[in-house]
Amino acid sequence: MTATPRELYSRVTHQVWDPELATLPRWRAMPLRALRIAWAVVRDLADGQLTLRAMSLVYTTLLSLVPLLAVSFSVLKAFGVHNQLEPALLNFLAPMGEQGVEITGRIIGFVENVKAGVLGSLGLALLFYTVVSLMQKIERSFNFTWRVSEQRSFAQRFSDYLSVILIGPVLVFSALGVTATIMDAEVVQRLAAIEPFGTLLQFVTKLLPYLLIIAAFTLIYIFVPNTRVKVGSALTGAVVTGILWQTSGWAFGAFIVTSTKYTAIYSSFAILMLFMIWLYLGWLILLVGASIAFYHQHPEHLSPARAEQRLSARLGEQVALLVMQRVGEAFYTGRPGWTTAGLAERLGLPMDLLTPVLTALERGGLLVRAGTEPVRHLPARPLEETPVKEVLDAVRRDGEDDHLNPGRLSPDSPAARMLERADSAAGAALADVNLKMLAVGGEAGTAGENGAGERRAS
Repeated sequence: MTATPRELYSRVTHQVWDPELATLPRWRAMPLRALRIAWAVVRDLADGQLTLRAMSLVYTTLLSLVPLLAVSFSVLKAFGVHNQLEPALLNFLAPMGEQGVEITGRIIGFVENVKAGVLGSLGLALLFYTVVSLMQKIERSFNFTWRVSEQRSFAQRFSDYLSVILIGPVLVFSALGVTATIMDAEVVQRLAAIEPFGTLLQFVTKLLPYLLIIAAFTLIYIFVPNTRVKVGSALTGAVVTGILWQTSGWAFGAFIVTSTKYTAIYSSFAILMLFMIWLYLGWLILLVGASIAFYHQHPEHLSPARAEQRLSARLGEQVALLVMQRVGEAFYTGRPGWTTAGLAERLGLPMDLLTPVLTALERGGLLVRAGTEPVRHLPARPLEETPVKEVLDAVRRDGEDDHLNPGRLSPDSPAARMLERADSAAGAALADVNLKMLAVGGEAGTAGENGAGERRAS
């Protein structure tokens, strides 16, 4: 009997997701893990969020491209390498063929018409705002992929974005110039005439564009998300992205050759449409690579079906206590306060699950943020004067207000009285325990149970 598509899907799902990777030999575990990452990325693409954000970035890019290039052109001109901007743009639009050459000419013409004296102070401010808004939209898209809800502070965004905009082009074109100088050096030319060095050098020359693209994508995946990204995970996403980038360029170039019908239908609008399609593919590939890097670093998010993870009420209380314990330990030992990423890694929790707990503790007046880069969490008041029960109350009562709280339901009902008795009993049991005792291990049994509780939370 022939299996139905649903039955085939169920069989494949069990084959991919049922085995425990830890029990498999490495030669089987690695391909299976790669297959699970590919499954999760395709699932996210089908969900539509990645494509939606890629389309949003296309719109923002169209508005910000000329101002961005104008700022880069001004910086490069100061270093005398502004003439390399046009070849770089031509290389990016090479898959578009003749249309790419035409678009490059028009963009460069727009950039050359941008003059500070004509724009004035308000125009320059709007120009920089447009560029910064593009960078902010890119960061938000990457943060969404990495499940990061915290944004960089305004001062940090301003300094980081300007560093990328002003210094980035100089470093990129300097690296390209150094590479070209090395390849044209007399020693290299002599080596090229000797075999097998000539064949090896030719291979390196063909491989160099791929290596530069992979290196650029690796840096993007490390620095753009507002979280700590491991180099290995960023490199994994960058390698796949680099291959997809080159392959899509070849495929898009083949599509352009056969796109005469679109030119006949849309006339002069065809160039704009093709340009937008290429931008969309570029941003989508970049976001796919970010998603691969995320799942490589956080395999706990891998699952056959996308599901919104959340902490149970019991686990939320335990995580809150562990957070206050870690923050208190750092405070009393004189170490720097914990960052959100550091706490998430220490507890073995994704940042998107830990952030609501930290927010609840801040609203409850138990934690405060200090510093700008990175932001660290410190005790909001003396721990020896803060009962442990307040931590549990802060997590349990987070989100309540004057219009949504237990008192508006049935305060005199048997259920309300039962919960009040349970709450009073918990308060009496923890009456003599404060947060300093939790942090330094003074409470009987606390020090020995913390490690096991922390392992259960992870």
